[in-house]
Amino acid sequence: MARTDTSGAVPEVTPAFWDDACRHLTKRDRVMRKLIPQFGEARLQSKGDAFTTLARSIVGQQISVKAAQSVWERFVLVVGGASSRLAPTAVMKLSVEALRGAGLSGRKAEYLLDLARHFDAGSVHVRQWQQMEDQTIIDELVAIRGIGRWTAEMFLIFHLMRPDVMPLDDIGLIKGISQNYFSGEPVSRAEAREVGDAWAPYRSVATWYIWRSLDPLPVDY
Repeated sequence: MARTDTSGAVPEVTPAFWDDACRHLTKRDRVMRKLIPQFGEARLQSKGDAFTTLARSIVGQQISVKAAQSVWERFVLVVGGASSRLAPTAVMKLSVEALRGAGLSGRKAEYLLDLARHFDAGSVHVRQWQQMEDQTIIDELVAIRGIGRWTAEMFLIFHLMRPDVMPLDDIGLIKGISQNYFSGEPVSRAEAREVGDAWAPYRSVATWYIWRSLDPLPVDY
């Protein structure tokens, strides 16, 4: 797994476990055996730093990937930062009204300001996250307004690159399992969890390929 620097940023690298995960999944799962070769050398990569990754996740809540990217680009322009690294202090200088001007809802604007305050105050243990258990990190993150379990799980996958996260609240994952394993029939959380049991200990990797089966463009946070 990649190391963090003192700011909590993760270098843009492929997880060291990816190739082992692909071999494991192709042996254990007939759908993965078909899906994984379709995407060649494409791999999950961690982009940005911890604050930026969480901010992108908040922006993307309950809207399409395309809409989220559009709002994110306007948000970055308003903040005046880089799309790969935003400073919490720069966000804190803006009002809810200014953030709404970027296309954010009032509630998401408040969430982003609260997130920035948590990072600026040192209320989150960025430097310790690499050594902490998944559930402990989730518990810490969901204490921040606007961050639920789904957002915390996206952070575990895309920033910390944890190998075995199963985001059962993700609509795309459930849809992909339905299409790839149940011929499009509705799928319950229990059924999805059972499918994921065969993916362990690499459920993050399998989830990434399920997302890619729905949209060839890689998911980013």
